[in-house]
Amino acid sequence: MTSYCGLPPDPFEWLHRWNMDPLLLLALGCAAAMAPWSRHPHMIWAATGALALAFVSPLCALSVALFSARAVHHLLIVTVAAPLLALAFPARRSSNLGVAFAISTLTLWAWHLPSLYDWALADTAMYWLMQISLLGTAAWFWRALFAAPPVTAALSAILGMAQMGMLGALLTFSKAPLYAAHFGTTLPWGLEQVADQQLAGLVMWVPGVIPYAVALALLARRAWVRVSVAT
Repeated sequence: MTSYCGLPPDPFEWLHRWNMDPLLLLALGCAAAMAPWSRHPHMIWAATGALALAFVSPLCALSVALFSARAVHHLLIVTVAAPLLALAFPARRSSNLGVAFAISTLTLWAWHLPSLYDWALADTAMYWLMQISLLGTAAWFWRALFAAPPVTAALSAILGMAQMGMLGALLTFSKAPLYAAHFGTTLPWGLEQVADQQLAGLVMWVPGVIPYAVALALLARRAWVRVSVAT
């Protein structure tokens, strides 16, 4: 079966492979229309932009050819769109942060199991189950984190950074191709599959931890402001 984003593109055509799926565009339009109901409408627009970059732009097609592009795709969902949505609709109080962290981490790691990943790229229903579960569980985690006390939130951000880095490291140091969906799709791009897989690991290991570091900095600033006001 063909992936939702189509056949793997070659380097000469991928920039023209925009995804104009009417249902997807309608969903993104509805998401952007929720901005007036948010305390921070610009966060909604930014999150919608991140999701459009992931699903509408040529990145969607590129992620069928290159696993490293898929890593960027997943980071846009889990570490950009999800925290922006969490800030747009903040939780009043933190609850079940540990559960949210565990489930979001298990969800991310599960979809990187070769069998599930290959299935998602071959079946549209599984593809959207992957995307929605990644976004939903990550948004749950970020909402709980932003509402938690500073120390608890900081520890959770560090754990989030650690699990993302660990997953990236496992992919970086893998010596064998893991994903049947990318057998041969990387060659037109001048990459062996293992090299592309290792590049994906580096993307998750280095840029992938930056949003968690930014969250730590914001939490530290918030705690400092509270202490300053109290004194």
